[in-house]
Amino acid sequence: MSETPKMDLTSASPPANFSPERQALWWLKKGNLSLGPEWQKAHEICQSFEGEKTHDWIHALCHLIERDYGNAAYWFRRAGKPSNTRDAEKVWQEIAETA
Repeated sequence: MSETPKMDLTSASPPANFSPERQALWWLKKGNLSLGPEWQKAHEICQSFEGEKTHDWIHALCHLIERDYGNAAYWFRRAGKPSNTRDAEKVWQEIAETA
């Protein structure tokens, strides 16, 4: 298991050199893994890359945070990931370790 990279959340936006996946993760963490404008930005990134497994996994996380578990399960399936948890922090960590 790799170490989760540190993310500086003090700036107004993610670093420009972050991949879209990392940007979406950054926005979710910046918003404390809750609904709000940061969640919306992460969700928009995922929608822009629909069909790419990592983005679909983050999309699942977005809907997990939203507590739309049926929609989250759909995106987990699309990403090829199990949907047996409702622990958003745990899912965020798993994605961050691989993205």
